[in-house]
Amino acid sequence: MLLVDFILHVDRYLETFVTNYGAWVYALLFLIIFIETGVVVMPFLPGDSLLFVVGALCGLGLMSYPFSVALLIAAAVLGNQSNYTIGRHFGPKVFQWEESRFFNKRAFEQAHAFYEKYGGITIVLARFMPFLRTFAPFVAGVAQMTRRKFSFYDVTGGTLWVGGIVTAGYFFGSIPWVKENLDKIIWAMILVPGVIVLAGAWQARRNARPVGG
Repeated sequence: MLLVDFILHVDRYLETFVTNYGAWVYALLFLIIFIETGVVVMPFLPGDSLLFVVGALCGLGLMSYPFSVALLIAAAVLGNQSNYTIGRHFGPKVFQWEESRFFNKRAFEQAHAFYEKYGGITIVLARFMPFLRTFAPFVAGVAQMTRRKFSFYDVTGGTLWVGGIVTAGYFFGSIPWVKENLDKIIWAMILVPGVIVLAGAWQARRNARPVGG
């Protein structure tokens, strides 16, 4: 329950932390964004809402806007690199026996082909999707997407994600209506992308069904 309360009222917690601990807030933020993007089992940590609140605090003069953006882009990029490396290292070990029940060579080859062809845009768009942004780099590593290609889209997506949402918070976070309805905005940031992903998955599954099936 404490984690849920932190996610829904991250603005209060973060402002209190800044007031009490000052510059240590940057270390906390780096850690949260790095873990949220870099550890595949931690997709529930705040991402979009946290960045928006950071921007709002920068707009109030409580934090440095350029330093926050640069630091959190670094955290997002390094987090994805860590997640990709974990997937690339452990994926083949899990699937090392072609005859094991965990390994499907055809599915593996299809995943590799997909990430080589569409993985770039997937990595970028997943940044804006809770849960997906944690799993996408891991799957890219498992699918053996080339490091060079992954890194290009990792930096691109991380820059757009952090820069875009922190800047939105910087300019709009201090608007009275936004401050009064921040909890609803946070819910929307969590639920709307999730609904879009579920709808897309449902449509893809429906399209994949054989005619007359």
